[in-house]
Amino acid sequence: MKEHPDKHIRAELAYALSEGWHFIAAGKSAHCYGRLICGIAAHREHMMSIWSTPADPVNHARQIIRMVNRCRQNNHRSR
Repeated sequence: MKEHPDKHIRAELAYALSEGWHFIAAGKSAHCYGRLICGIAAHREHMMSIWSTPADPVNHARQIIRMVNRCRQNNHRSR
């Protein structure tokens, strides 16, 4: 995986991957950097597009954290 140009988003991508999420890189001509997908098979709706140049990179990084944490909370409730 090539590095994301923004350090905040790079850090949160690493966090998501450490929590079991998968990253699928976008094509070469895409504005989208890639897609994060939850590693739990039952959570097919848990996915998020990661943008190459979001308007507010810090806010986009926070969105990644919220998505991963929300999924983790739902996973603990279902056990």
